Amino acid sequence: MARKKSLNRIEREQRTFELMLRIYCRAHHGTGQQLCAECHQLLTNACIRLGKCPFGNAKPACGKCPHNCHAPTERTKIRKVMSFAGPRMLWRHPWLAIRHLWDSRKNPHE
Repeated sequence: MARKKSLNRIEREQRTFELMLRIYCRAHHGTGQQLCAECHQLLTNACIRLGKCPFGNAKPACGKCPHNCHAPTERTKIRKVMSFAGPRMLWRHPWLAIRHLWDSRKNPHE
């Protein structure tokens, strides 16, 4: 049986944000499994910006990052998503939630 390839830091962040956004959109916009147009655009922009992170796989948690990737309006939306979906991630996707917490405890330049 082949072992599943583990995701690198950026891929994990993208996957975590996508799942958080799905939890948020399902609860607030009632879209079921699909993302609404606004949330889909937010996901697309976030993935593009994460892919261009100047820190690469040494990326700090966004809250500790000295570089602002997102426009202020996007940051506000992202904070809403994270504050709503973050606690729910422990129940729905515990492995990614624990990895995200672990990554956020690391020093930015380790």
